[in-house]
Amino acid sequence: MTTLDVLLPYYGNVALMQEAVRSVLAQTDRDWRLTVVDDGKEPGVPEWFEQLGDPRVRYFRNEQNLGVTGNYRKCLGLAEYEYLVFMGTDDVMLPNYVANVRTSIEAFPGVAMIQPGVEVIDGDGKPASSLADEAKRRLYAPRRTGRYTMGGEELAVSLLKGNWLYFPSICWRTDAVKGTGFRDNLEIIQDLALVIDLLQAGEEMAIDDVRSFQYRRHLSVSATSAFSGHRFAEAHRYFLDAADRLDAQGWHRAAKASRLHISARIHALTLVPGALRAKQWKGAKSLLKNAAAGSGRGR
Repeated sequence: MTTLDVLLPYYGNVALMQEAVRSVLAQTDRDWRLTVVDDGKEPGVPEWFEQLGDPRVRYFRNEQNLGVTGNYRKCLGLAEYEYLVFMGTDDVMLPNYVANVRTSIEAFPGVAMIQPGVEVIDGDGKPASSLADEAKRRLYAPRRTGRYTMGGEELAVSLLKGNWLYFPSICWRTDAVKGTGFRDNLEIIQDLALVIDLLQAGEEMAIDDVRSFQYRRHLSVSATSAFSGHRFAEAHRYFLDAADRLDAQGWHRAAKASRLHISARIHALTLVPGALRAKQWKGAKSLLKNAAAGSGRGR
């Protein structure tokens, strides 16, 4: 019986998407189904999927562009099995991914989220490192090793201080995600919002340091919007809204971490020189504004 829906909301580079698909096909554990929802119009893509001839792979092409959140919602509506993953179309599953997350599911029955070990790669598929990834690993991620669970305010505080997760690698319990859904007013920070909503609903995350996924770090929607300042304006709005909801739940430490959102503000500040070099004056001004935007409201 199939346990895992691999959902691939696709738009963009054809070659990288094909590499992502091949990495799913190469899984040592065959307990998966791949669903690709194409939000673009690149020629030859439907024909490529047809020639795969694999009944475990479903391909759909949207008649109209749905955008990031719309396409994620469509993928979610197509999920039928107990667990799912929203895989990035430029990322790579290592051959042990499905087997590894199944081990976590068996170790922690009913867990809502599973974060496996992740390797960061560049546009050419070579191991890479960035300031953001080093900060995730050295400053924000838990110091524990092995396979364990976290939840409640403890995990919320940790993530709101600095989001050390890699969204495309996370395996989710399908009914938990469908019951929560995606927020209408978010795009870039949609992943963190979903995790915090699930934690507030009483769900837990399993964390495993066995490397089974490659996350590609290169120019993307989030990177482009970062220089413009849009990414951090959205994040600032989310953090203040989340803080009010966390205070209402009695999670005052998490609310304080959300209002301060120190790592996001530091990140905005580090991008100012790049925005200036690119002569994005309005973006640089917006980044500076967001870097100074912590709120002292609340407890």
